[in-house]
Amino acid sequence: MTPRTRFLRALKREPTDTVAVGNPTSIITTDLMEQTGSYFPEAHTDADTMAQLAAAGYEILGYDTIAPYFSVQQEAAAFGCRVNWEDKEHMPTVRGHLFETPDDISIPEDYLTRPPTRAVLDALRILKRRYDDEVALIGKAMGPWTLAYHLFGLEPFLIRIIDAPDEVHAILERLMKATVMFAQAQIEAGADCITLPDHLTGDLCSAATYRDFLLPIHQQIRAQLDIPIILHICGATLDRLDYIAQTGFDAFHFDSKNDPYKTVEIAGDRIALVGHINNPETLYKGKMEQIDREVADAIQAGVAVIAPECAVPLNMDSKGLKRIVDAARAYAKGVKDDGA
Repeated sequence: MTPRTRFLRALKREPTDTVAVGNPTSIITTDLMEQTGSYFPEAHTDADTMAQLAAAGYEILGYDTIAPYFSVQQEAAAFGCRVNWEDKEHMPTVRGHLFETPDDISIPEDYLTRPPTRAVLDALRILKRRYDDEVALIGKAMGPWTLAYHLFGLEPFLIRIIDAPDEVHAILERLMKATVMFAQAQIEAGADCITLPDHLTGDLCSAATYRDFLLPIHQQIRAQLDIPIILHICGATLDRLDYIAQTGFDAFHFDSKNDPYKTVEIAGDRIALVGHINNPETLYKGKMEQIDREVADAIQAGVAVIAPECAVPLNMDSKGLKRIVDAARAYAKGVKDDGA
């Protein structure tokens, strides 16, 4: 199988020739920047630099995927938020917020041609021309909940859940249009699937909040996008996984805070799972044998695609990321040999 075929079949929970390894979120490190000669912050807004750096995931690490959107701030910047693009050792950050009320929300007419969004679209076109159907291209579009954090501010938005729930619904409905617009443009540019980060995390909001506010929005997004969608939410999510499995999304990218066996049990045959190799302890500290154990554990549990749990620390050694691929392939070969 080609890496693209392997990855897309895994998202459908179909048999593959070996274990699929992907990165719905960023696997960029400073040493990968050194190896490619492509660096942050230019890689956030220059399509050629973005494409060259993203391709390292496939060319250097051996992943079945290439994901050219590294941060979570491209849309916020395109809306008009002030973004500090930082440097090669730091991810971009939003400075201040843009809106105060739902009526303030207005998607700029040139939203898709502003440098932060255009760079992602142009990078996907470059990568599609270069690789065609060889490797899976993963686009990324922030979900409306995450966009609300960036555009309204984290605390002001969360306070509305109690004080002004109708405003929350209105904000999500309006921002959903930007999510779908950017995702659809990425599909047209060559993306094979879309990661949808929507950070309604367990440490900030209850499962009931997901059910009442975001589940209906996610179901609407699913109905509008004819492409595999991978939902990403950090942190503990077992308490809302049953609702997540009702979205119709193809896969859920989950955190190592969730037991893989319990996660697979709840998900059942409703949604594929992607993850869940630990970032701060296992990968960052370069615990190679622990990587092997976590990879084996995820495969045995029934996780469809092995991946780091979230965007990896920029200053970690990329050898740990390569080890994920090696461990997954070695495990699959061992299983095949034992069954031969």
